[in-house]
Amino acid sequence: MSRQARIFYSFDTAKPNRMTDRTMPILETERLSLCQLKIEDAPFIYELLNSPEWIQYIGDREIRTLDDARNYIEKGPMSSYSRNGFGLYLTRLKTDDTPIGLCGLIKRETLAHPDIGFAFLSEFMGKGFAFESASAVLKQGKTSLGLETILAITDTNNQRSIKLLKRLGLLFEKTITLPPEEKELLLFSSKLIQVI
Repeated sequence: MSRQARIFYSFDTAKPNRMTDRTMPILETERLSLCQLKIEDAPFIYELLNSPEWIQYIGDREIRTLDDARNYIEKGPMSSYSRNGFGLYLTRLKTDDTPIGLCGLIKRETLAHPDIGFAFLSEFMGKGFAFESASAVLKQGKTSLGLETILAITDTNNQRSIKLLKRLGLLFEKTITLPPEEKELLLFSSKLIQVI
């Protein structure tokens, strides 16, 4: 069976998934289900955003309590869904509904185009989940969102992300800094002519 994504065009989170109490998936792949984050996902967000890899490569978002995690979900991804029609999606294993990471598009005021972001708990790294989910998100960007360009930024030392972005077909453009951290980041870009 191929790992191509099935895209659900409904962004209506009011319809419950008939299999679980989760919201209807926005995207599905062979092994993964991507859905909008809900406030109830705060314990997972707390764990992910305090993982050593997140802190090292993305930065400390000062998520110290479950209330901080709820606030992050509400002001970040949930606000983006309303404002942009996309955002970071909770990525779950289809087999048992285990949350394993985030993957989706982000629209930053400091970048001309949306950028793809992804992060996974360490025990789910190196298993192809980031490639599988990011491929689905890029396809969604082209087919249902009509985006012609998607960017990506990554820490200059994050070799896993750099390798993945190249595998996804994104090309290095230049080194940039984004406020407020002013940390050097690598900027990648993809014209979405061919998408996996």
